Amino acid sequence: MTDACGVDFGTSNSTVGWSRPGQSALLPLEDGKATLPSAVFFNAEEDSVHFGRAALATYLEGCEGRLMRSLKSLLGSSLIDGQTEVLGRALRYRDLLSQFIGTLKMRAEQAAGRNFERAVFGRPVFFVDEDPVADRLAERTLEDIARGAGFKDIAFQFEPIAAAFDYESTLSREELVLIADIGGGTSDFSLVRLSPERAGRIDRRDDVLANAGVHIGGTDFDKYLSLSGVMPLFGLGSRLKNNTDMPSSYYFNLATWHTINLAYTRQAENQLRDIYRDALERDKLDRLLDLIEQRAGHWLAYQVEQGKIALSGADSAQLRLDRLRQPIDVILERAHFDQAITPLVGKVESAVLGLLTDAGVNRDTVDTVFFTGGSSGVPLLRQQIAQLLPTARRVEGDLFGSIGAGLALDAARRFS
Repeated sequence: MTDACGVDFGTSNSTVGWSRPGQSALLPLEDGKATLPSAVFFNAEEDSVHFGRAALATYLEGCEGRLMRSLKSLLGSSLIDGQTEVLGRALRYRDLLSQFIGTLKMRAEQAAGRNFERAVFGRPVFFVDEDPVADRLAERTLEDIARGAGFKDIAFQFEPIAAAFDYESTLSREELVLIADIGGGTSDFSLVRLSPERAGRIDRRDDVLANAGVHIGGTDFDKYLSLSGVMPLFGLGSRLKNNTDMPSSYYFNLATWHTINLAYTRQAENQLRDIYRDALERDKLDRLLDLIEQRAGHWLAYQVEQGKIALSGADSAQLRLDRLRQPIDVILERAHFDQAITPLVGKVESAVLGLLTDAGVNRDTVDTVFFTGGSSGVPLLRQQIAQLLPTARRVEGDLFGSIGAGLALDAARRFS
């Protein structure tokens, strides 16, 4: 058994894989579960820090403090070199990520009963779209953060390639496979030749026909669902006395996981109270002020996320917004959600078509579409990708574990 692991630091969930003959690669990280939600809660009441499900649960219980989620989204953004105030102290965002990755490492080591100093980290095909310099900087930043968390030897692998390695371990014959990895922050694709004979090779560059990716994922679907189906109840699209629209920045911040806290600044609150005097629909702004005063933006975003998940298997979903002083029910419709995310899905389709063109491959020659990533369950997205390859069979991997398991295989090959 190797002493190297595979780390899937995800936008929504993270895993650590360790290749062990005859055993599951994924290590339990929280309450016996292989996934650790990528969330940190700083509990002001106890001056303590919670991670994963414990972080979300403590926040949703109403404890005073600061929730940070979608941490991976900081990579490749200008925020990564900034800092924020947490529990009355300045916290660099780099240190926040190092703290979370350090926790991943510690929990994986506890589960495995050994230290991990070597690791293959998953990375999206593009951290930053259409900016190679910024993309390379984001990878170097993640490498520096991982070293700060205690890893010494670090390699990187595209996340869809890692998922391909996991799928390849199940094959009995050669296949040409489109790996569709739809995660929390990115949609990544790889066209790969896979077979039992190829699986033992360390150098697989000749088997990868093309890669493509776009910075669109589950948090973007959450955002568009929130803006179209929920934020109008808080005043988005309403009018002021001078016949102008209510400023949308408050709603965009509250609908985006890693910018929610910007709605809580003193300047933003003061501006909102000034605007309130000119609002024509003050009842909606009363809800908005209530939400901000309670620092309940992450709670609302979580309700929207759960609604999105429910819409994967139903035509409608009901949200009970009972944390507001005047609770309301919201009905979300699948058809409305599909309409809201159609522009995003169109960009994802374009990425797949571009990949096929780059590979010089006819659509009819692709044997399989392998879906992984938690957001690959969005029906419209899956349907449109499948329609691009009508003769390919559809296979669903472990939506949250395929990448971590594939990274474990890659780590064993590289570092053994």
